[in-house]
Amino acid sequence: MVAAGSGARFGGQKQFEELEGRRVVDWALVASRSVAEGVVLVVPADHAAADPLIADAVVVGGATRSDSVRAGLAAVPAHAGIVIVHDAARPFAAPALFHAVVDAVAAGADGAVPGVPVTDTIKQVAGGRVVATLDRDSLVAVQTPQAFTAVALRDAHATAGEATDDAALVEARGGRVVVVPGDPANTKITLRADLG
Repeated sequence: MVAAGSGARFGGQKQFEELEGRRVVDWALVASRSVAEGVVLVVPADHAAADPLIADAVVVGGATRSDSVRAGLAAVPAHAGIVIVHDAARPFAAPALFHAVVDAVAAGADGAVPGVPVTDTIKQVAGGRVVATLDRDSLVAVQTPQAFTAVALRDAHATAGEATDDAALVEARGGRVVVVPGDPANTKITLRADLG
């Protein structure tokens, strides 16, 4: 569970804001715990001594999202076969979504991500100028939780690469990442208005 971000666009650490009587991170942890044998929570240094919540381990994150995932991955037991990476900023992920990505990896994929169809027209832009209009029928907006074989995820992070999600790192190493149906309700909290 990646919860080490500074929340620059939000204006603070959104993962520790209250949402319907719980902190955002608590909602995400409950959903994670429903499917995982163990949960590693990655937090900012100023929360390292915080209550352990429902996590089995609490570790300090790094300067980037990928650094934070690597810190959490280092605390995952060596015998783990499948690892789920989830963002604390997605407190609305249902347990069924966690099961769907795990099942896809158990069926033979190196990784699985939830994706929702893109409904807007998407333009590729360079220097303020449109250079292409992409075919939205071949596009999905990707969410977390994302699941991977532990081997594929550890191999991808061994390169110390950077990406906005872990699937990109696994893909770059030649891993087969599949898409399962995402959930439009699984929104990411980015701005204060997202807390509704």
